[in-house]
Amino acid sequence: MSMNKTPKKKVTGIGGIFFKCKDPKKMNAWYAKHLGIPVSDWGAMFEWREKDNPKKEGYTVWSTLPCDVEDFTQSEKDFRINYRVENIEELVKELKKANVTITDEITDSEYGKFVHILDPEGNSIELFEPLA
Repeated sequence: MSMNKTPKKKVTGIGGIFFKCKDPKKMNAWYAKHLGIPVSDWGAMFEWREKDNPKKEGYTVWSTLPCDVEDFTQSEKDFRINYRVENIEELVKELKKANVTITDEITDSEYGKFVHILDPEGNSIELFEPLA
């Protein structure tokens, strides 16, 4: 007798979009003026509520970064997408078993846990498990 298992959630949404540019302040001003994005020096934060649990708040970050940002050193690409995930430790174990390139260790911050991986074409991906 087989038991039907619901697949584990991995990515639950987009946590942020980050991209390199020559002049982040100029880019922020352009996006604010022409697209109405409410930017600060580091970017913008779009707040929302979860569809299945409207009491639970979340956010998506949009941020411009200088071209020489060291956080992208494993990738030649000028952008990174941050994906919100559940149970980052288990996901990293699965990714390691599948020989996915993991460029650093899981780190804790005031926002949650982060780790960086590369997709098959060398795009930098940030996995983010927000604080509960």
